[in-house]
Amino acid sequence: MDDAEARAAARALSSPLRMRALRLCRFDARTNKELADLLQVNPGTMLHHVRTLVDAGFLAPQPERTGAQGAREVPYLATGRSWDAPMENGTAVLMETVRQQVALADPAHVELGWLGLKLNAEHRAELHEAVQALFARYKDAPPDPDGDPYSLVVITHPDLNPPGA
Repeated sequence: MDDAEARAAARALSSPLRMRALRLCRFDARTNKELADLLQVNPGTMLHHVRTLVDAGFLAPQPERTGAQGAREVPYLATGRSWDAPMENGTAVLMETVRQQVALADPAHVELGWLGLKLNAEHRAELHEAVQALFARYKDAPPDPDGDPYSLVVITHPDLNPPGA
């Protein structure tokens, strides 16, 4: 990836809305209108975001289809190229994307764990490697044909918990 492509990729991934659109197109091809409806935005706004993702190679148009009222529709499917793509302010964008998604979830169906740890550099690196391996395992696995959509978020952050006296 040359510098111009890297800048375009980083710009395309700088929007929580575009990140959410990519997630919606991970397993199912969706049209601009379907994405606009699901994300509750104007179709014109969504078209701008879809074009940005297509231009950066993160969404790929699928064969055209005819919509409910006979209109031509182009569904889009995520390419998976965003996984290793460069991101500007990636952590902040992902945190906001996760915040928006979790805010829509029914708390009765969210499984959450929060664990305080005290790790040296070696053990922190070991934890990071294990988490990355877990993500890689499931990222590369084919979807279950009878599966339901889920999100997995793991956040490791410095704890604002000063040592005792």
